[in-house]
Amino acid sequence: MSWTLGPEQLDDLARGAAILGTGGGGDPTIGRLLVREAMREHGPVTVLDPDEVADDAFVIPVANMGAPTVMVEKLPGADEPVAALRALETFTGRKADATMPIECGGSNSLIPLIVAARTGLPVVDADGMGRAFPELQMETFHVYGIPASPLAMAGEHGETCVFDTGKDTKRLEDLARRVTVGLGGGAAIAEYSMTGEQLKRTAVPRTLSLALSLGRAVREAREAHRDPVEALGEAVTGTIYGHLRVLFRGKVTDVERRTEGGFARGRATFAAFEGDSGLELRFQNEHLAALRDGEPICVVPDLVCVLEADTGEPITTEALRYGQRVTVIGIAAPEIMRTPEALAVFGPSCFDLPFTFQPVEEKLPI
Repeated sequence: MSWTLGPEQLDDLARGAAILGTGGGGDPTIGRLLVREAMREHGPVTVLDPDEVADDAFVIPVANMGAPTVMVEKLPGADEPVAALRALETFTGRKADATMPIECGGSNSLIPLIVAARTGLPVVDADGMGRAFPELQMETFHVYGIPASPLAMAGEHGETCVFDTGKDTKRLEDLARRVTVGLGGGAAIAEYSMTGEQLKRTAVPRTLSLALSLGRAVREAREAHRDPVEALGEAVTGTIYGHLRVLFRGKVTDVERRTEGGFARGRATFAAFEGDSGLELRFQNEHLAALRDGEPICVVPDLVCVLEADTGEPITTEALRYGQRVTVIGIAAPEIMRTPEALAVFGPSCFDLPFTFQPVEEKLPI
């Protein structure tokens, strides 16, 4: 069933999107402010359930591309995502009937809302990652046969370009990443244009409504003086994610972060509040693996999320700092992201991690 998203819901949505974004997908504050301004000028947006999208509808997902650290220092604009969508419409010769996110992420879950508010298009309650991943081919869309090409890109100075690499989405990622670096490290993209039938077959469903639910759960838990992590576990139960595990409670002892090749790469280490246990997180824009005392306990595609210990607020990779007191949680990825076909595209080996994927609920049974 379709529903209306207004500015009063954006705080909860951004918070939940940042949790699902596993540290990446862009700064949620930036995305929230851009959407709020677009809604102030143009009004709320309509969110469509995937089942409501006509099979022959034409859907164009939009997002920002680039290293999150760059986008904090050089704020993205609201014109570029619309320009990217229009450029792809011109190239394909077909007008979009709806837009949608390509990923769950602090900012990238929200970019389609800017386009929706400014164009009047509805947004589909689904995405192609079920979390955030750093590369364009790391999508359930790609896993199940939809090419990302053609891709349209728009820069901050009015530049637009279109890449058409056919079915070679890895080549598309390489070319688009290089141009993104040339545009200053960040750009807007429109890609994976598809029909409603293809969307229903390949997308991770209802992730916007889940993000809203998770963000609301954290806020209401704080207001009721409850444990936000416990509330998050209750909110995840019964969804296609299903399981949440507390991986670690402690403080940040070190962060190594560098921007290279259009990505924010690095690692962070944590020390337990009590005892001598330690945790290491490895990330490439997003958190990819959590190792407790050298043992991997949660790895991609399952979600590793860092929360402020007292408030439950998500902390992005670019916001990790020495001394922060945190709770690190793992959330099970939906089954559509755990198939052999999916693990071949965004499992541990795709990030050169020397681990075998094991579901977090099996690694850490209750």
